[in-house]
Amino acid sequence: MPLPPGFGPLWVTVAIDLVGFGIVLPILPRYAEDLEITPTVIGLLVASYSVAQMICSPLLGRLSDRIGRKPVLILSLCGTAAGSLLTGLAGTVWLLFLGRIVDGASGASVSVAQAAVADVATPEERPRLLGLLGAAFGVGFVVGPAIGTLAALGGPHIPFLVAAVISSTNALVAVRRLPETHPMVRARSAEPIDGPAIEIAPSSAGLGGAVPRGARQLLLVAFVALFAFSGFETTFSLLMKDRFDLTLSSTGAVFTVIGLALVLVQGGLIHPVHGRLGERGTLRAGLALNAVGLCLLAADGQWLTLVPALALLVLGQGLVTPTMSSAVAAQAGPADRGRLLGFQQSAGALARAVGPAAAGVLYDRVAVPAPYLLGAALVAVAFALVPGGAAVAPVAPVADPGAAEPVVT
Repeated sequence: MPLPPGFGPLWVTVAIDLVGFGIVLPILPRYAEDLEITPTVIGLLVASYSVAQMICSPLLGRLSDRIGRKPVLILSLCGTAAGSLLTGLAGTVWLLFLGRIVDGASGASVSVAQAAVADVATPEERPRLLGLLGAAFGVGFVVGPAIGTLAALGGPHIPFLVAAVISSTNALVAVRRLPETHPMVRARSAEPIDGPAIEIAPSSAGLGGAVPRGARQLLLVAFVALFAFSGFETTFSLLMKDRFDLTLSSTGAVFTVIGLALVLVQGGLIHPVHGRLGERGTLRAGLALNAVGLCLLAADGQWLTLVPALALLVLGQGLVTPTMSSAVAAQAGPADRGRLLGFQQSAGALARAVGPAAAGVLYDRVAVPAPYLLGAALVAVAFALVPGGAAVAPVAPVADPGAAEPVVT
């Protein structure tokens, strides 16, 4: 099935951006430790990225609604390059924190990229294209750590400098190749990108503007579901060591396989599953698979329960992530899409900040199965919170009589 014009350059831009992030992620704790920083401060350092992302996601999303997706994405790539460079050159704690905060604020562009995909997609194609964009994230997280590990052979600061070079080069290429997707900005600049012409009205809503009830429910679902899944991600390496006595490298190999499987699910299964179950049905199915997978993970059945648990979690999360973004994007037209997706990104960043902390305490102080049982219960709550009804409501006709894409205002 052909991809819409403009999607290819956007996919490549996001994939390369995530490669840079993947380079930094596994190296950062050891790099900070070399600066004689305590584990507590390292935890705050990692959390500072998520906090900056949580604050800046709605801001960047709203900015992209006003001035267009392309300039905000380029600004974000430049910010990522600056943050990586500051981190690589840091000789003090405050400079290290500054680098991570700048990088986290720039990482809020994920919502802008999702809004750009929603701009060029019809409602029927939106889940598939967001799934392909999710596959770009997976590619970045698989390729990035491999490059970072090799770069670290030249010194602990080298991976950050490599990430800075990749991000800055990506920004320069994006200036020429990345198209503007926002219909209003395209209309003003008369940029030649094919696709349905969409009639939209400027939004007067700021960050505090009204959020549709369905969107509020979806944001709560996104937070609860990711709270549970991030707890699994955080404690999984501990589980592999305590139950299976796996080494760090073996656990890393398992994570790599999980990442590749997520790429396959998001890139290939979203479209047929969505075609059969619909948007809300796919979201509920993914949440149900996650709940069962977490229950199996809590059971100590060795490999007999671990393998199906991981398979269900990969399939479930692979369905949930792009479908959630598609459902949120369907709650607004292009004039508010970046803002709502920014709020979703903020909800996810908050979940990734508090979910791992809660899971760690439960694993350490209560029992090994505790974070997975709590996660399964929370996912069941998220399942019940998924709003019913159609994802997209038809409204006034679009400007092009031949285009049939409904627009939500």
